[in-house]
Amino acid sequence: MKLENGQLEQLESIARDAGSGILSVYESDDFDVESKGDGSPLTRADRLAHEIIVAGLAKLTPEIPVVSEESGQEEMQARLAWDLFWLVDPLDGTKEFIKRNGEFTVNIALVHQGRPVFGVVYAPVLNSCFSGGSGYGAWRVDGDDRNRSEIAVAGKSDGVMTVVASRSHRGEAVEAFIANVTERFGAPEVRSMGSSLKICLVATGEADIYPRLGPTCEWDTAAAHSVVLGAGGNVTNVCGEPLVYNKADILNPWFLVFGSEDCDWPELVPTKPE
Repeated sequence: MKLENGQLEQLESIARDAGSGILSVYESDDFDVESKGDGSPLTRADRLAHEIIVAGLAKLTPEIPVVSEESGQEEMQARLAWDLFWLVDPLDGTKEFIKRNGEFTVNIALVHQGRPVFGVVYAPVLNSCFSGGSGYGAWRVDGDDRNRSEIAVAGKSDGVMTVVASRSHRGEAVEAFIANVTERFGAPEVRSMGSSLKICLVATGEADIYPRLGPTCEWDTAAAHSVVLGAGGNVTNVCGEPLVYNKADILNPWFLVFGSEDCDWPELVPTKPE
């Protein structure tokens, strides 16, 4: 399926509407934080953004089903039979939202036959929208005046390497990866960031590599994965194989996001998950 230009713009508008809903909660004096069954946090903003996105997508493409982080078990089971569907994280970076550091996003991706086709990542506090996919290119839209600019990965890195790491989830494996980068290329600049903005830093060429050597779910990555593909980069597991979606297990394996293929990045991963 190929999305039309008008649909791309509407998709960005849906993400922005969800972002406005999130900000209405974010800017309030207080908000309640609940705990899901897996211990992860949930706020009123997560649920509100979910409702806005699901309603918007139902109008945009009523024939395409939706799976969201806030979907019920029925949709989670039914998705396994779907060839084409929307994969949504209404509020990626809930921990960053709770900390009020602004590093959270709205993620909407179209997935076809296990591959991300097109994605939108909107950062409400930054008022920045990253969009793209393979065959579409990639672009960033900033501000209320919607200044649009094409984005691309850095490609071959000259000088100091830039590694982006999670602000809330780093761990020993990432530290060992950074040590291996240092041995191969010299001490890198390390940038910390929350949510899928880390992947977007690779898409815009601001970072060379993002190693995610810890657990994530498919809805955390699909939208930004699409943007990186459109920007000329790649996302693979630590064996160098493309990251795929709509698996029986919604968890992603360890993965790497990069622009340049001059380095065999999987070689720098210290240990591989069993």
